[in-house]
Amino acid sequence: MTRIYKLLGKADWEAAKTAGQFTGAGVDLEDGYIHFSTAAQCAETARRYYMGRTELMILEVEGDGLGEALKWEPSRGGDLFPHLYRPLKSSEAISARDVSLDSAGVPVLGDLAP
Repeated sequence: MTRIYKLLGKADWEAAKTAGQFTGAGVDLEDGYIHFSTAAQCAETARRYYMGRTELMILEVEGDGLGEALKWEPSRGGDLFPHLYRPLKSSEAISARDVSLDSAGVPVLGDLAP
């Protein structure tokens, strides 16, 4: 099992639950796929792209269950990142939880399963 994670705004997740799927937001829509991170990549992703942002959620998804639409492609530092080339069904999220910020504004993700 390979867990992957998606940081997103709370309003985006609420809209996805209503629609039954998340089609992406911001850079996802620009790039044509949904950006995910592994547990090991998530803290740096949060620091770089979500610092100071309130109303955040983190989704946990079983990557192995996403089929061929999930591609592992090189990105930051040459690491392979999971990119989903289809909408994410809201039912595919194992968990969705609120993310708080530390005193410096960095999202606090807690323990993430690999």
